[in-house]
Amino acid sequence: MASVPAVLRSEWTKIRSVSSTTWTLVSAFVVTVGMSAGLCALFNATYDNLSEREKFTFDPTFASFSGMVLGQLAMVVFGVLVVGTEYSSGMIRTSLAAVPQRAAFLFSKLAVATVLALAVGLATAFASFFLGQALLGDLRTSITDQNVLRAVIGAGLYMGLIALFSMAVATMLRSSMLSLGILMPFFFLVSQILASVPKAKTVAYYFPDQAGSKIMQVLPEALGATRAPYGPWGGFGIMLLWVAAAVLGGYLVLKKRDA
Repeated sequence: MASVPAVLRSEWTKIRSVSSTTWTLVSAFVVTVGMSAGLCALFNATYDNLSEREKFTFDPTFASFSGMVLGQLAMVVFGVLVVGTEYSSGMIRTSLAAVPQRAAFLFSKLAVATVLALAVGLATAFASFFLGQALLGDLRTSITDQNVLRAVIGAGLYMGLIALFSMAVATMLRSSMLSLGILMPFFFLVSQILASVPKAKTVAYYFPDQAGSKIMQVLPEALGATRAPYGPWGGFGIMLLWVAAAVLGGYLVLKKRDA
């Protein structure tokens, strides 16, 4: 019976030895910070052209996370690769032979990868915030202002949970291509499109990304968005429920199916 510390070390070795997982985390950081900085500079330059409602609901903190839309896709790829690579390479059989306790195997993998994703997510959130505020000029806010620190930390947690959700989905589907084929369109197209359709907004509010992203807002109607039927922590709780359901599904599939 493999000990938990040994399994954790093994999973850490697997993750850091695969260059693609490292580069996806680097991409998540660079894309999010870079795009957010560019959009903050644009906001500063074009603020006078915004409508009165957009000016009234301008949220400098949320503006700092404008690049999260693309950054979260890199986190999706990271989560899928962490799990899917073992299935595509056939290493899953060797892993389960070495660690027959499937719960220990899965939760150790998820724990190691999630901690790494959270660390990168928090670094990304703070870097995006401070660089974004520097580029916003007179529109900037302070980390000490009410609810700003919550939003910044929440942005980091959001990125980590996106990665965990993707890992869980990949565990259920057992295929990197199939997982990416579902998750990428879901987060980048379906969720975004439905959120902009008046009659579909009610449903889109409860998607994991739409609900979870509310934790990054200081103003509930930030940048002209429609007010959600829940607050920042309510939205974060909805996202946690999605993640918990996906992890449970992944565990049940791994437990009942052969490698």
